[in-house]
Amino acid sequence: MQDIRWKAGLFICALIVIALFSWLVSDVTTALLIFSTSLLVYIANHIFWLQHLQTWFKKPALKDIPEGLGLWEDVFNLLLKYERNNTANQTQLNSALERFNLATSAMPDGLVILSSSNEIEWCTPNAENQLGLDLKTDKNLPIVNLIRNSHFISYLYNEQYHEPFKLKSWRNPDMVLEIQLIPFADNQKLLISHDMTQLEKVDVMRRDFIANVSHELRTPLTVVGGFLETLIDMEGAVPDKLKPYFAMMEEQTLRMRRIIEDLLTLSTIESNTEEPDNSQIDMPSLLKSVQNDALGLSQSLNKIKHNIRLVVDPKLNLTGSMDELRSVFSNLVSNAIRYTPTNNADKPGEIEISWGLQGGEAIFCVKDSGIGIEQRHIDRLTERFYRVDRSRSRETGGTGLGLSIVKHILIRHQAKLEISSELGVGSTFSAIFPKSRIVQAK
Repeated sequence: MQDIRWKAGLFICALIVIALFSWLVSDVTTALLIFSTSLLVYIANHIFWLQHLQTWFKKPALKDIPEGLGLWEDVFNLLLKYERNNTANQTQLNSALERFNLATSAMPDGLVILSSSNEIEWCTPNAENQLGLDLKTDKNLPIVNLIRNSHFISYLYNEQYHEPFKLKSWRNPDMVLEIQLIPFADNQKLLISHDMTQLEKVDVMRRDFIANVSHELRTPLTVVGGFLETLIDMEGAVPDKLKPYFAMMEEQTLRMRRIIEDLLTLSTIESNTEEPDNSQIDMPSLLKSVQNDALGLSQSLNKIKHNIRLVVDPKLNLTGSMDELRSVFSNLVSNAIRYTPTNNADKPGEIEISWGLQGGEAIFCVKDSGIGIEQRHIDRLTERFYRVDRSRSRETGGTGLGLSIVKHILIRHQAKLEISSELGVGSTFSAIFPKSRIVQAK
């Protein structure tokens, strides 16, 4: 197929040659008349086919493309080829989109695409069933207008999507959903909802079992502990050679009682679905109290002394449950003391407690110069009863539940725990709180 420009140029040149020839055999007026008339016919032909093209564009259909004459035959042939390719591509795209819709519909999880302003752009049928959405009527509506759960709204706007969020479906109160937001593209978000109902039921059964067993064990252990204490204190009740064994029994009884108390605490925290108290906490005062408790613990451990420094932003406070957060801070500090041993009076263990702002978030940090933790253990430290060194944990009086309690309390406060450590150098435990819980004192 020749280039259209060349064909148009050849036609104009042919008109000029015919006009010059007419001038030679006749006169200039006749030549101009022939040239003008031919040019007008040429322009009228273009207008005619342009009209056909405009009419086709109003209702484009592959079978209705005009055939055309001359230059326009080439134009319409190119248009026909383009439309055939476009139709083939559209067919492939529709097929791919249909397969995608079938695949997403087959997924047990619900998927919702949110715009940069958190408006619903698309969702799967499972998302409609789980979240109570209807894409036909809810498209382009802000998701907070449809999911009016305060915890979900806080999770959405805090932009801390490291951990999933549990939500009860208002369509089915017995359904528990796990919501995960994943940022992608141009400030868009992918919301994934996973039905956790069966797992939650199993988890509730496990928590109830632990709580019931712990309650049942508490009374007999208290009785046994009381009898042992009484026998040890009674003059002549226990022969001297048996007293070490009775002391060991009393020690292990106390340890079992501490484990039971921690199990009950953990069970209570896990089963508590209500939002924690949001009263303002005087952090400098609370952390000073934690430091004093830490100094007392350090003094009570045989031949172990520590330098415990406190670095606090005096104007930075927090909202939350005073008792729960005190438990978090005390757990982290007491762990630092227990695992930072030194028998050298000239070089005591170093522990730094800090509280301040970093990158818009409030961070409570405990840094020690203790024995450190191997990297392979760090991800499992918050598991129940997970111990890096079982014998050492028993020596220091740990129950193996402290960090698990810390993790669950922080989750209740939309916070997270970060751990970094180097074996033989020390560890750093950081509790990071979102901007929504920060209060600046005047």
